[in-house]
Amino acid sequence: MSSKSAEQSIAAPPVQLASFGKERAEAMLHLQKDLLAELERASESWISRVKSEIELWSDLSKKVSGSHTITEGLDAYRDCVAKRMKMAVEDGQRMFSEGQNIIAAITKSMNGGDITQGFST
Repeated sequence: MSSKSAEQSIAAPPVQLASFGKERAEAMLHLQKDLLAELERASESWISRVKSEIELWSDLSKKVSGSHTITEGLDAYRDCVAKRMKMAVEDGQRMFSEGQNIIAAITKSMNGGDITQGFST
């Protein structure tokens, strides 16, 4: 074996290693970008949800304070509880959907960036 081929075989792994590191860094950057986008969407959704919760309890307060009979007050509470239960169901569905979106973003990034595979020599 000549000294030139020995030098080339020694030099090849660092080049491949640098390429491997660059690919992995780009894949992780893409993953972070995708996750951030999903988390921003979820955040906007939950901010809207908090606003609707505030509106729900504010409306209850107005209805109860404006009620003239016990029946009117109880009807206001009943309606509020029914709306709140519906909101709780929607919360569960939203959380499940957002979890699926986050897992999909991670899976997409891992497959697209091929970060689960080792580098070949």
